[in-house]
Amino acid sequence: MWVNRMGARYIVSACLAGVRCRYDGEARTNARIAGLVQAGLALPLCPEQLGGLPTPRPPAEIQGGDGHDVLAGKARVINVQGEDVTDAYIRGAQETLHLARLFGATEAILKGRSPSCGRDLIYDGTFQRRLRPGRGVTAACLQEAGVNLHVAD
Repeated sequence: MWVNRMGARYIVSACLAGVRCRYDGEARTNARIAGLVQAGLALPLCPEQLGGLPTPRPPAEIQGGDGHDVLAGKARVINVQGEDVTDAYIRGAQETLHLARLFGATEAILKGRSPSCGRDLIYDGTFQRRLRPGRGVTAACLQEAGVNLHVAD
């Protein structure tokens, strides 16, 4: 579990701060994270929205690898309707990293299991709600840039 270190600035998955931006149009509010945002220590971001996807939107999963593989061009993000939304996920990850740098964030608290924000586990790409080890696209992008990752649900 993450701890609020003195002077640390965070980016957080916006859905954890109470923003109704998940694929289903809902939030997954975490009171501690909302408190960090209210105190000005955390910036809430939704990579999918930053990448240009609407809310609500069809659920998507990574097929052929994880977020690192997507960034390397070896895997794709496909929604439940069969549409390739990889470019939007990559754009959202890049914008999230850009805003994290502008905000001075060195830490990220992300929503688990998301194809963007998942840190340790993501869905396996079959839309059967089966989990497998791996990072989401934004989590991989942030990790590759040296941002410390934490997960909350």
